[in-house]
Amino acid sequence: MKNHNQGFLGLVQKALETIPECDVHEVRNKIEQSQNFILVDVREDREWVQGNIPSSIHIGKGVIERDVASLIPNQETEVVLYCQGGYRSALAGENLKAMGYKNVLSMSGGFSDWVNNNFPVNQEN
Repeated sequence: MKNHNQGFLGLVQKALETIPECDVHEVRNKIEQSQNFILVDVREDREWVQGNIPSSIHIGKGVIERDVASLIPNQETEVVLYCQGGYRSALAGENLKAMGYKNVLSMSGGFSDWVNNNFPVNQEN
């Protein structure tokens, strides 16, 4: 785990009080069972192109509030957010919830846990 600053970790803890988490195994089961949800990678562009979860869409954390409505117009849709480790996704989830999205989750462990479990990855190289 990276040495994150206490202020950042405090923000993440506060976000996780309102944004539920699901782990990589739950997300993989949702994908395999073709459950109706949208998986969103909120990492930076350079992280996305290095590898991402098949079936996910990319909306970087820096633009998600601006772009989410055009990509996910129905605020009732289940949205699972992921980043590298599960922190940025919780913060992004808090903003989506504030915007009226009712069913937002953050994938705990993030893309790192996904890769560590040898789950499928799209790579663009």
